[in-house]
Amino acid sequence: MANTSTRTLRLLSLLQTHRYWQGSELAERLGVSVRTLRRDIDRLRELGYPVEAQRGVDGGYQLAAGAALPPLVIDDEEAVALAVGLQTAVQGAVEGIAESSVRVLAKVVQVMPTRLRHRVEALRTMTVPAGWDGQALTSVDPDVLTTVALACRDHERLRFTYTPADGRRTDRHVEPHRLVRLGRRWYLVAYDLTRHDWRSFRVDRLAEPEGSGSRFHPRDLPAADAAEFVRAAMDNLPRPYRVEALVDAPAVAVGHWCTVEEVDAERCRIRMITHSLHWPAMALGMAGADFRVLTPPELVDEIREWGARFQRA
Repeated sequence: MANTSTRTLRLLSLLQTHRYWQGSELAERLGVSVRTLRRDIDRLRELGYPVEAQRGVDGGYQLAAGAALPPLVIDDEEAVALAVGLQTAVQGAVEGIAESSVRVLAKVVQVMPTRLRHRVEALRTMTVPAGWDGQALTSVDPDVLTTVALACRDHERLRFTYTPADGRRTDRHVEPHRLVRLGRRWYLVAYDLTRHDWRSFRVDRLAEPEGSGSRFHPRDLPAADAAEFVRAAMDNLPRPYRVEALVDAPAVAVGHWCTVEEVDAERCRIRMITHSLHWPAMALGMAGADFRVLTPPELVDEIREWGARFQRA
């Protein structure tokens, strides 16, 4: 059985990750009796954690909102994700939170174990921010990000599987150079050892990265920096649609998924360039306001088709 302090932390972690626990189930997870569980709950309350209890046969416990924020217990992956999110806030353009993000980031990094600090530091130093590109939000496994970042930092050749837009899965062996955060997507810039050329890879399409243990001497990148390389590669993609629309909402209410120009206090004009009309149709629909498409006419047809589909549903 774990000692009292370790068990209390384990109990706190369980309460923070599950909205409600039956008492018997919680006691079983901790390997203690229901009586011991009650003592541990009382100990948490003494430390300032507002734990609510529900009596009866199906009684249990849940962590309630308190008057002050108590210390949180997070696992390794959550700690890395928190640090990455704070770094993004520090470097971002969200007004009023950069200073507080710096303070919180300093606290988090200070108490991190060395193994986690190395992962976070590698991700920070090996990432090049490059501004917003109007793309949709994509999710990336933090373990994949940190594995790739460490390989970039250590000049270690990397193997992974990659699935591009056409769906053909391939094995890649590369010399990783830098990670680029372009808008809401992450890209790896690397020298492809099979194709003998520089490539950029979307990290959300990258799986099972593994360092080969083989070091390499960095090559000269054929661009001023990694961000410019990714932008140049994206400029070569087909982007036939230039979207423009009037939205009956203030510019500040539309968001950052496009270029926004204020028309007056109640309206704004949005612009974006895209190779697919699905994303602007969905984004305009989620804007929560009436809008009028100015161009292209294909987007009008797309939205009309969506509307008919929704009506049929």
